[in-house]
Amino acid sequence: MPDVMKTLLLNPPSFENFDGGASSRWPATREIESYWYPVWLTYPAGMIPGSRLLDASPHKVNWKQTVEICKDYEFLVLFTSTVGLQSDIKLIRKIKEANPGMKIAFVGPHGHIKPDETLKSSEDIDFVTRGEFDHSVTEYAQGKSLSDIQGVSYRKDGKIAHNPERPQLHTEELDVLPFASDIYKRDLEIERYNVPFLLHPFISFYTTRGCPALCTFCMWPQTISGHAWRTRSTDNVAREVKQALEYFPQMKEIFFDDDTFNIRKDRVLELCAKFKPLKFRWSSTARVHSDEETVRAMAESGARLFIVGFESGDAQILKNIKKGATLEMARSFRKHCRKYGIKVHGDFILGLPGETRETIQKTIDFAKELDCETIQVSLAHAMPGTELHDSMAAQGFLKVEALADSGGHQLPHIEYPHLSKAEMMDGVNRFYDEYYFRPRVVWRIVKDALWDSHERKRLYAEATEFLKLRAERLKWARKGGEEYNKPMVSVPGTSSASGND
Repeated sequence: MPDVMKTLLLNPPSFENFDGGASSRWPATREIESYWYPVWLTYPAGMIPGSRLLDASPHKVNWKQTVEICKDYEFLVLFTSTVGLQSDIKLIRKIKEANPGMKIAFVGPHGHIKPDETLKSSEDIDFVTRGEFDHSVTEYAQGKSLSDIQGVSYRKDGKIAHNPERPQLHTEELDVLPFASDIYKRDLEIERYNVPFLLHPFISFYTTRGCPALCTFCMWPQTISGHAWRTRSTDNVAREVKQALEYFPQMKEIFFDDDTFNIRKDRVLELCAKFKPLKFRWSSTARVHSDEETVRAMAESGARLFIVGFESGDAQILKNIKKGATLEMARSFRKHCRKYGIKVHGDFILGLPGETRETIQKTIDFAKELDCETIQVSLAHAMPGTELHDSMAAQGFLKVEALADSGGHQLPHIEYPHLSKAEMMDGVNRFYDEYYFRPRVVWRIVKDALWDSHERKRLYAEATEFLKLRAERLKWARKGGEEYNKPMVSVPGTSSASGND
């Protein structure tokens, strides 16, 4: 086998304040600057000798510096997204001008959903991957011919060739992958990753892949990770936790970024038993399915906070999006978390199918009833490759073919005959105002800041950013979203056939 290609794995430079760049599960510019870890890129980075993982945005590496770094490499693996694609295409043009011999692969959900369009968008892309790409790009770096690599699409004799799918990795294969934390230690500075509701510094990684839930709007399970729920062994996870605690003594917590960390009770209890003696703090995403016994076990093993997608306060909307959870389950889960001292960051979405002015208010009232420590309110976004995108396109509700403006800020791109995009944007503003400007919430936030100087500085910076973007959104909503138009990042076609199941 020839020498391994000198490989750079890149989470590309992008918009200012871009939330974690392309590899975050919801790529958009946030009210507050935040960066998630490029976990998917760490696995091939750990398998390709002599490679480097460059996470440009949090490390403040601009496109010119990126081009300069690329001169020293033979193979570039770039994680792209629907929102960032056009910017990434411009970037690789500059890279090829500086290093004409460089081979370039685009990885991530966008190329998986639209391999033909992605390849046609730039002659500079040598191939795109479909599905999990850990081994696809590693095999290429090791000298394997594209025609022999599963799960890739590339140009051949003037046409686009799609190789057979690559089987998904299961427990045995997941357990032999390198640890993400090895690559964080080698290539990244953990202090540069900041998410407002997580302790700083933190690290994050996955303990599972795939998600059995069928939420119509959620991108990852409908694209590269799939609906088959595949787990690392609990011993393997505990080993990475132990190693991370040794690597990063300054770390305040570990975040488990699985789609459904707590979906199976017996596994959660097994993990908790192994976490307890390690005496560390952790947070995770969570569904509202866990009973009191499970929540108690999680609290006793160091759980501090859960990110929970409540989405809506309307029972019918939850059915429309196949959430697989009820309002009653949400109330019960929140009650258990409060009882055992686990904080909750609640995620809500406005503009899902069935949304009306009344259901927006219902969701605001439901959020106030749950009274989570922090919340995030998003506009419904129909990401290409999701069931929501296909159904919205088929019904003619994708009125604006743009997910974001040129700064990466979310724009309403679904509009209903009975609910305009300006009304939805106004709903987001009202939601934040009604929720956060309640006396007890203000006191809760101020109280934390009074006793913690780090918290005070963070709060000041975030409040400034938040109020600035709030003013922008108010202006947008007041002008009906029409006259106040910023340049937009377009979203490729609204084909109702996703071809990704």
